[in-house]
Amino acid sequence: MNNLILVTELISGLVAIGLVAGLIWLIVMYVQDVTQKKHAVRRNFPVIGRFRYLFEQMGEFFRQYFFAMDREEMPFNRAERSWVYRAAKNLDSTIAFGSTQNLAATGSIIFANCAFPALEKDSATVGKIEIGPYCLQPYAASSFFNVSAMSYGALSTPAVRALSKGAAKAGCWLNIGEGGLSSYHLEGGADLIFQIGTAKYGVRTLDGKLSDEKLRSVAAHAQVKMFEIKLSQGAKPGKGGILPAVKVNEEIAGIRGIPVGQASISPNGHPEISSPAELLDMIQHVRDVTGKPVGCKAVIGAYDWLDTLFEEINARGEQTAPDFITIDGGDGGTGAAPQALMDNVGLVLKQSLPLVVDKLNTYGLRGRVKVIASGKLITPANVAWALCMGADFVNSARGFMFSLGCIQALQCNKNTCPTGVTTHDPDLQKGLVPENKAERVAHYAKNMVKEVCVIAHSCGVAEPRLLRRQHANYVSSEGNVVPLNVMFPDKSVEKT
Repeated sequence: MNNLILVTELISGLVAIGLVAGLIWLIVMYVQDVTQKKHAVRRNFPVIGRFRYLFEQMGEFFRQYFFAMDREEMPFNRAERSWVYRAAKNLDSTIAFGSTQNLAATGSIIFANCAFPALEKDSATVGKIEIGPYCLQPYAASSFFNVSAMSYGALSTPAVRALSKGAAKAGCWLNIGEGGLSSYHLEGGADLIFQIGTAKYGVRTLDGKLSDEKLRSVAAHAQVKMFEIKLSQGAKPGKGGILPAVKVNEEIAGIRGIPVGQASISPNGHPEISSPAELLDMIQHVRDVTGKPVGCKAVIGAYDWLDTLFEEINARGEQTAPDFITIDGGDGGTGAAPQALMDNVGLVLKQSLPLVVDKLNTYGLRGRVKVIASGKLITPANVAWALCMGADFVNSARGFMFSLGCIQALQCNKNTCPTGVTTHDPDLQKGLVPENKAERVAHYAKNMVKEVCVIAHSCGVAEPRLLRRQHANYVSSEGNVVPLNVMFPDKSVEKT
């Protein structure tokens, strides 16, 4: 009995100490708030005004789970994310009772189903497309849906390992982004696209110039199938890559060839490239050194330079053309970018993709230069639309991030990603198990191809690459449905 009384008194004493400490803490905060002069809310509403910052920070999570409707959120809404999650988990993708999408909204794409759809016996296997016919080692690419550029550094080690293994299982390529080639990219066995960013990470000399020796070393890997020269990126055209200092650990610094613990800021553009002619020179140089296909990636804003580029190609000969052009939409994403660029610069893919395809047709280069579309294409309808508009391939970055478990926490630039996808914090990375997530990556890619095939068959064609502009309609601002081949007259029947 005495022991019970002692325990009770001890607990009461601790509670009293806690209350006193709490009261002192509140008094200190009160004094701090009423005497500071930087924050009006805290000065006028001491202590309770501090909750504003907590609510502001937590608002994006509350909106996502409690307030936003299925089709309301940006950059991706719940309905889009849910489809990716189901596809990645290989779950039933059917829904009931009707679409939650406003099918009459301006800009909606409505596919033109055929009165006599393709039957199972009529369906065809998606064939391979050869890229780089003038190279020593052309690349025969089979999948039209692939993993877009995401660098090691922006992504965590387990995320890169999962993407590498998952891409190999799905038979699609993995663009490694501008951060250089790591062992984690190679370990899965996937086909790899090596991206040469403006800082030349992974293939640079000490002073930041392109190293032919390192190019040959990278090209010696059989898994590296192509090289992509990045001119600009969807979320930040005109601004180089940004990797915060907190993410530049010893390993990443070694792969990139930069100091440890310093922010990795790429130049806004390639110092060697200031004209279309110099771009072709760089493409030819990398192709000669590596023997593999070389293309370029760009966000389209001003587009007169495309005419100059294509005229220069025709003057030099089609063998000098880029083997592919990756068109990144101004609605693309990234781990870190100035909001002014992310919100307001660069044409969205719905405008830029048909523009580039039509110019290639005008100059007679459509068969020579393959077109890769990138930028917010994470669902079957978006991918099918891109194929209709003339793309040979579609790349997705954020779609595959969702397949890894991304919850759109919008913390990619803070090293605090709660799912381990974009952080180098070991405690957060442990939640992402590469072997498990690799299966989800593969499921997502395979189910994407499957459902795009469903759309293609509904439109009456045997496989997705046979989709053309007449197979889809656009809802205009007047509410009328306009066939895409009327809005954008297709000057070429064949893409390849």
